[in-house]
Amino acid sequence: MMRALWSAASGMRAQQTNVDAISHNFANVNTTGFKTEKPEFKSLLYQTIQNETTTANGTPKPVSAQVGLGTRLASITSRFEQGSLQDVESNSAMAIDGYGLFGISGPDNQLLYTRNGNFVWGVGQNGLTLCTSEGYQVLDSNGNEIVLPDEVDANQVAISEDGQIGYMDAQNVYTPLNQTVGLWQFTNDAGLQKTSGTYYMETEASGQAMNEATTPNLRRSTVKQKYLEASNVQVAEEMVNLIVAQRAYELNSKAITTSDTMLEQANNLKR
Repeated sequence: MMRALWSAASGMRAQQTNVDAISHNFANVNTTGFKTEKPEFKSLLYQTIQNETTTANGTPKPVSAQVGLGTRLASITSRFEQGSLQDVESNSAMAIDGYGLFGISGPDNQLLYTRNGNFVWGVGQNGLTLCTSEGYQVLDSNGNEIVLPDEVDANQVAISEDGQIGYMDAQNVYTPLNQTVGLWQFTNDAGLQKTSGTYYMETEASGQAMNEATTPNLRRSTVKQKYLEASNVQVAEEMVNLIVAQRAYELNSKAITTSDTMLEQANNLKR
């Protein structure tokens, strides 16, 4: 019965983590570029309660006698399914339709990646620079900052679906700036390390970043100007998951109560 106590306790801890992840998804249901997170669990070690054979001549048993010792968290996986695209008024806003991620020069020039294309034109050392709301620079396909010439009005900037950056002059003629919005892909998106603000960092599990502009045989993403990618959290699905997690938590709690009652009855046998 002590095994039942520990197994049920591990189940309660696992479901608490499950509820934590679901709550985080709910909290970010309106966060631009957020990717829903799903906990994955695995069973703990099994304990053998009988030998492989119960006969004197060592004939093996056809069925083993093992009992599990509960569950534990295996991983919390980000699901990178495409979120819906929402049109906005901002001329500097962008959304990605595909597998790519924007490249960002973060604090101390640390390379970050994100699906949040809610960018703005900020005043940098070299002029108007495309950056995030935190002031981090957005990178082009060569890993350089995206800067507008002094004579270009930010409201006239036009970005094509292949990420080419240009502007409409006074005669309404398109003039390219010979820069392309940088997009990168990873072999294993789920292996990226999550940081604050919907940013990700490259890890050994994710594999090296692959530049869509220079890496062959990649399925190219498209850039949608004046659009933002909404969170891919499915509220109805998360509500169902929350109910299931709550019921599982209650069942594990009931198992602990039942085991405690059985131990109490066993202790009373000596009286």
